Amino acid sequence: MAAVNIGPESDISVESAKKVVVEGIAIAVVRDSAGEVHAIGDTCTHGDISLSEGFVEDDTLECWAHGSKFELTTGKPLTLPAYEPVPVFGVEIIDGDIWIDPTPKPVDA
Repeated sequence: MAAVNIGPESDISVESAKKVVVEGIAIAVVRDSAGEVHAIGDTCTHGDISLSEGFVEDDTLECWAHGSKFELTTGKPLTLPAYEPVPVFGVEIIDGDIWIDPTPKPVDA
């Protein structure tokens, strides 16, 4: 699939997240503490909770409901109660805009 422009990079401040829907897929677009932009599935694998409403710290996104932390680069859960990863999507910044590839990257074993 082709990447989709979801808007200006300036819309997402450091250590914050925003939910977008790309081709029917809910995605949390996150800027980590180093300023890098990431895109991961927006639904916590422990419950039907929007991760974009959670807390960004360093390179993780924490679910506000039960505290599971997900690594932004791999989607892997770092803390319980979640034990399944969330999908990770390719992100590219072009001319100040964020482009997301809606095809999930393969999950490392």
